[in-house]
Amino acid sequence: MPTHPMISPHSERSGWKSEQLGSGPVDPQGKGLAGHPPPPTGPPAWDGPPPAGASPAPRSLLDRARSIIDRVSIRWRLTITYAVLFFTAGALLVVVIYLMVGWSLYSAWPEFPITDLDQLVGPELASNIKQEWRWQQHVTTTVTQRELLARSLLALLGVGILAVIIGYIVADRALKPIQQMTATARKLSGSTLAHERIDLKGPDDELKELADTFDAMLTRLNVAFDTQRRFVANASHELRTPLTINRTVLEIALGDPEASGDLKALGRTLLEVNARNERLIEGLLLLARSERELSVRKPVDMKDVAETAVDQLAARAEEAGVTVTAELQSAETVGDPVLLERCVANLVENAIKHNVPESGRLWVRTGMVEGALVVQVANTGLHVPAYEVNSLFEPFRRLNADRVDSDKGAGLGLSIVRAVVRAHGGNVTALPRDGGGLVVTVRLRPR
Repeated sequence: MPTHPMISPHSERSGWKSEQLGSGPVDPQGKGLAGHPPPPTGPPAWDGPPPAGASPAPRSLLDRARSIIDRVSIRWRLTITYAVLFFTAGALLVVVIYLMVGWSLYSAWPEFPITDLDQLVGPELASNIKQEWRWQQHVTTTVTQRELLARSLLALLGVGILAVIIGYIVADRALKPIQQMTATARKLSGSTLAHERIDLKGPDDELKELADTFDAMLTRLNVAFDTQRRFVANASHELRTPLTINRTVLEIALGDPEASGDLKALGRTLLEVNARNERLIEGLLLLARSERELSVRKPVDMKDVAETAVDQLAARAEEAGVTVTAELQSAETVGDPVLLERCVANLVENAIKHNVPESGRLWVRTGMVEGALVVQVANTGLHVPAYEVNSLFEPFRRLNADRVDSDKGAGLGLSIVRAVVRAHGGNVTALPRDGGGLVVTVRLRPR
């Protein structure tokens, strides 16, 4: 899925519908809550100034050459290697032929045909004639070698260019199985391990052995992931029964008019703990379900999904003093409507929970951006360091805490969002918002 620029949560776009739910002071000009700037556009600023002395040291010429070589693809490296080897072998062959032709001409050059030249023309003239004969031998050999060298170099250049082209084609064909492995690895996720394989066809060589080993590893991973998901789902189902029994017993005990005040206080505390455990179990069940391959695929308009999620949580936002601004455009995709609704609801609920008290803001947006379906939820809140953002998508992880501060939830909200988005072939990113809070952007495949 391509990465597109984020929707500006404070931009004025034609066709967007705006509505405000909840309470809280609003600027008279309608630009948002006073003291809380709207979500920013562009990338977030890093936390704090860069460390002192962080400027890179000047690199030598050899280091620069190595960095250029490191940026060259393996296909071009093989092509250049083929070309260099060919030109080296061709140059050696040309030198050998050059020397052998010279030696052959010197060896094959005939002796002077007249043996008694001294008696015919005299010794002095005979010496000059013989010297001219040897000079003609040298000139003929030199000219022949020069012409041979020039024509050989032209032939070497032409054949060398042809060798570079053939070398590139050969390298491309040799690397094609590796490209297939890379493409398969990029498409892999927890929901596609069951049916994504390389299944390389061809001779039984090293690359075929590597592809078969990779396929066997994918099969083992799929079995491991499936076993883990089944365990989570079965354990969650098994735990729901005793929790339901506990809740029923506690409600009966609290309904007893003869129960003491201390007993009722204890019962209410236990009911809260039991309710939290039930939410945790439901979250685990939903996480296990969302990590499987989708069994339901229907046309879904994310505008309707976002409207439903906002309406369901409007009372909760009003109780928390959070002003919700929804700007929704039609954005259709194909997927599981229940999982997608839970995904958006988790984002909105998370933005309400982790907001500033009594004067928070929350923005919800849906629409199409450069051909990609985008759902964006931004909120005010505490400052979120950039290095903490990715860890928030892990199960049971919370900001500045691990398995603590559980009064706001079980720590599964963003994990479920990521699992649902991945099951639908999309991606989700989060960026720290200037002034505090997060800007979470979900991108899905359009219908």
